[in-house]
Amino acid sequence: MVRFTVEQDEGGKIRCDACPVLCYIKEGRSGACDRYANEGGELVRVDPFTILQRAEGEEAMAVPFLLAGEEPPESTGDLPPAWDGNILGGRQTFVTAIGAGTTYPDYKPAPFIVSQQYADVDMVTVVTEGIFSYCGTKVKIDTDRHIGPEQATVRVRGEAIGHVMTGEYGSQMLSLGGVNHLTGGTRKEGRITCEALLALCNRDAVDMTIDDGAALTVQAGMAPVVDGVREKLMRVGCGSATIGMFARQWASHVDEVVVVDDHITGVLSEHQAGKLLGLPATGIRIRGRRSTPGRYFQVASPGSGWGGTDIQDPLSILDEFKPADAYAGLRLLMVSTTGEQWAYFVLDEALKPVPAPLPETLRGSVERIAENCEPSLCSVLFMGGAGGSLRAGVTENPVALTHSVRQSLTYVSCGGAPAYVWPGGGITVMADVMQMPRNAFGYVPTPALVAPIEFTLRRADYVRLGGHVEHIRSLQDVAENIERCETVANSLAWPGHTRHFAWGV
Repeated sequence: MVRFTVEQDEGGKIRCDACPVLCYIKEGRSGACDRYANEGGELVRVDPFTILQRAEGEEAMAVPFLLAGEEPPESTGDLPPAWDGNILGGRQTFVTAIGAGTTYPDYKPAPFIVSQQYADVDMVTVVTEGIFSYCGTKVKIDTDRHIGPEQATVRVRGEAIGHVMTGEYGSQMLSLGGVNHLTGGTRKEGRITCEALLALCNRDAVDMTIDDGAALTVQAGMAPVVDGVREKLMRVGCGSATIGMFARQWASHVDEVVVVDDHITGVLSEHQAGKLLGLPATGIRIRGRRSTPGRYFQVASPGSGWGGTDIQDPLSILDEFKPADAYAGLRLLMVSTTGEQWAYFVLDEALKPVPAPLPETLRGSVERIAENCEPSLCSVLFMGGAGGSLRAGVTENPVALTHSVRQSLTYVSCGGAPAYVWPGGGITVMADVMQMPRNAFGYVPTPALVAPIEFTLRRADYVRLGGHVEHIRSLQDVAENIERCETVANSLAWPGHTRHFAWGV
């Protein structure tokens, strides 16, 4: 548990300066954010300070990083093996910012500036819990179900918290949060947006609706629920890609295959794969916009039916077969891009498709489509901009930190998870919440998220960028004086400490 020195008034209250709310906290109570409390007149950080550890019995070492163009050091003697870039799954000790406290107000150095040696190189890790008003999440939902039109508003309990982005291959995308929802709307919109972001980043489930679209339940690492139905599989590929993957398995067992897909529906006999396998024309006609041979756009509207379309009857996308090429007895397989829907037909004398039992020779290929589909999951990426107080907590000249990150001299992580730093100005980062310990995020009622962020660099480089050298502490000193916790941080029980939202002082 981290303790801070603050002034106490005559009534025994202390004033917390960890965020702009500046709560007065009574003895034995926590502040509005539930992160700081008054214990015997001292301000304490309620959640535990988190250090990610190596396996028991092994020497604790800081997580190193490599500069651009460097070769990883070889393992010699008792030194750990070269770092493979995996922080949470690695074997070294890493001091995270979870539970460390914040740099607010801006003039403070970061709560922990920790030194450690790796392969004869002095390293420094600067950790702080940043207060992010400019933050949000990018959410990837693995499903081909239609969840709503692009730019449609995403709502939680009726309040707008984000919008639908452009879809990706086999996935729907959401952009949630951001400063305009947190502070640019009503107080209620900001509060609910912050609640939703906190829950998503801490891997909790959030129910949401999309204007003119679906009702969703989103939880990092779990399958999405779309209109009350839990998704199982993301598509193996578009209809054209599916044709290419399985054409050889179908060619000798069926005359025609149509893979129904919202984006590109594939037709085996017309497709280049079918041509190379010597399949003749079947006279099939698809209702849609033909792109290239065997590839059709807009065969139906988006929806929750076959292949992410709104159809329930696959024959609805077929026109009459051409008599010049079609014939009685022609075998037709129709299947979705997940293999969850399929139907088998044989043309009668009038060249009409008649349902028939699926031959065993085709059953294996249909099942293999599903076998090749990955499990449907929700992915949540925290995204935030490291602003003034964060950078000032690292160095007296904040732009020096920005330049150091740009030059790959400083490695950025969030709660021990690798952070992708966006190109361009500033330090805008994204990190996968599934790679962080649970409950790594907090909030302040301004409203804003509180997120862990770490900067790791060589001590010599830290000195050169004007860092707060006088505040450097060794890892051993930190380990001896701070209550250490296991690799997963759980909130401590505390009188008056409950996970609720109390907006205002």
